[in-house]
Amino acid sequence: MPVHLWCVVAAWAIVYSSKLPVAVAMQREGGYDNRHPRAQQAALTGFGARAVAAHLNGFETFAPFAAAVLIAHLLAAPAVRIDALAAIFVASRVVYVACYLANLASLRSAVWMVGFAATLGLFLLPLL
Repeated sequence: MPVHLWCVVAAWAIVYSSKLPVAVAMQREGGYDNRHPRAQQAALTGFGARAVAAHLNGFETFAPFAAAVLIAHLLAAPAVRIDALAAIFVASRVVYVACYLANLASLRSAVWMVGFAATLGLFLLPLL
């Protein structure tokens, strides 16, 4: 399987693994409320609120990224370029989550832009 398709799997894994800090924050706030987890998450502040936001942003960015990779792949864009842009996106997501958790807002926004640019590049790659 090409690297860029493995990157789709990695990006998906990042979305779901970013739930771990949310669960930790919920546990610290009196235990994980499995009956009403969304209400508990909505009440989180500080680190917990940032963890929820980072996790949810992963869902927002995953679908366009996956679509862009598949479009570039199906339209036979150069695999080396797809691989590079997909890897940049995946790396940006790891750094993005870390920045969100560490409360590095400006750096987080810059890293988000890198991921956005990589996704845009994937969409445009077949046109070049």
